[in-house]
Amino acid sequence: MTTPPLGTPFVGQQQQQQQQQQAQAAQAAQAARDVNTASLCRIGQETVQDIVLRTMEIFQLLRNMQLPNGVTYHPNTHQDRLGKLQEHLRMLSVLFRKLRLVYDKCNENCAGLDPIPPEHLIPFVEEDGSKHEDRSATQSRMALEERREILEVNKKLKQKNQQLKQIMDQLRNLIWEINSMLAVRS
Repeated sequence: MTTPPLGTPFVGQQQQQQQQQQAQAAQAAQAARDVNTASLCRIGQETVQDIVLRTMEIFQLLRNMQLPNGVTYHPNTHQDRLGKLQEHLRMLSVLFRKLRLVYDKCNENCAGLDPIPPEHLIPFVEEDGSKHEDRSATQSRMALEERREILEVNKKLKQKNQQLKQIMDQLRNLIWEINSMLAVRS
């Protein structure tokens, strides 16, 4: 009777555990990649709020800093404020990079979506949806009609302006001729 080597089952268990860990890591990575776009937008909004807050703090620090205009100042205080300012600027840079990543991820998630007109996203309190469609069609026709009228009025206005310009040119020429005839007689 032979006994199997002791190392073989242990190696098999290790491989099985490694495969399970890899599968879990792959699932976690997939879940991290499939973040909800609404959550990304919320993160983006919070990031923008943080950027605004940091910017306000930077301006507050700059307002409190004294200019070197001959007034004695404490070097330690100046260095402390300068350090705070540099830290805020560094954090601001990090926040902008984070915002850019969120923006890119949102665009990537929304790339395949068809754009929906905002009018279709607004709920109407009407029993019949056809009323809304009829109303929007009527509004579209009215807007188109109004645009045509405006174009016609503009065309007529240009024609009248052209006629007035011709009349003004004729009057100018007539006045010039009258003045030249009066100058010759004098």
